[in-house]
Amino acid sequence: MFRVRIHGRGGQGVVTAAELLSLAAFQEGRHAQAFPSFGSERTGAPVVSFCRIDDHEIRTREPVAEPDALIVQDPTLLHQVDVFGGLRPEGYVLINSVRSFDELGLGQWAGGFQRERLLTVPASDLARTHTGAPRANAALLGGLAALTAVVSLESVCAAIRARFPGALAEGNALAAQACFAFVAEEIEALAHA
Repeated sequence: MFRVRIHGRGGQGVVTAAELLSLAAFQEGRHAQAFPSFGSERTGAPVVSFCRIDDHEIRTREPVAEPDALIVQDPTLLHQVDVFGGLRPEGYVLINSVRSFDELGLGQWAGGFQRERLLTVPASDLARTHTGAPRANAALLGGLAALTAVVSLESVCAAIRARFPGALAEGNALAAQACFAFVAEEIEALAHA
């Protein structure tokens, strides 16, 4: 089973990201579940959502305490919430930021992980370029597809097109494709470093 935890703030599409990821897995004939964890939070409050993907039926329903991958949609949460709790040394991390792990104050923390599995990506900028808005959730799913190969880019784009109408779907699919390409380039550069 592959477990993903997504951190962000209310209004950033954190819940939608988990739903799209599970839909992408369904597109590939796999089992998936997505659900949020929030109370009466309002726009801007910390929100977390979860997604599990497996080739077999998923029976567990509790929050993901030990994720295989983390997506952090809002880097302002990095020092406010324990976003890295339960992450194993072989885990994947994708942070929406133009700043590096060192610049984010995470350089020492990152030393305990496989460097090629930890990336920051300018997902908000990519989303703004393709949709006109900085909502990074769909773009980050493209990045996750490149980083982990847990789902394909094609399935992510199909899920986006199934969830959103017309131009909004196409813009988000383009943002996901751009983020996929960005992450693939970063992984290639790290492999040759």
